[in-house]
Amino acid sequence: MGLEEGYGRGIHTHDIKLAMMGHVKEGYEFNPLAPLSNGDSDYNSSPSLNDRVHVMVCIHHSNAPEMKSSILLKLREIREAASCMGVPQLAVLTNIDEACIDTKTNLRNVYRSKYLKKKISEFSSSFGIPINYILPVKNYSHEIQTCSDVDTLILRAVRLMIDLGHDFTKC
Repeated sequence: MGLEEGYGRGIHTHDIKLAMMGHVKEGYEFNPLAPLSNGDSDYNSSPSLNDRVHVMVCIHHSNAPEMKSSILLKLREIREAASCMGVPQLAVLTNIDEACIDTKTNLRNVYRSKYLKKKISEFSSSFGIPINYILPVKNYSHEIQTCSDVDTLILRAVRLMIDLGHDFTKC
């Protein structure tokens, strides 16, 4: 279950905001028909720093069709709530080798690809995440051995997540 279009479908944005603040106990099953409320047994009334979200990461397939406006509105609402809480945000643009022939033939072209620059720019405009916080990665899907070019992109994304989370806990 994710952010889905229509009433009674998908996770309530209210529940996601509560989860970011640490008010959702572990094991809670999100209910598309009723959001969590203050008196519920799964509501954590006094969350610690460890209960809170330290970094918000949006994962987006580079070949995904344009999102419907209702989903974009939900994502913006969640992102704005994260901003108000001081939660750092970044996005990972996946499967870049499937989106662009330049990166399919040579992954080192990732920052030279006009197509990927356009995709990242469009994503930034739609979601409000700065371009330098949108990280392109190639997924391991059928490879038998690791590849240093793939690893570099993945590790760069993970490193930024860790650094942002660490910085958040120090504030």
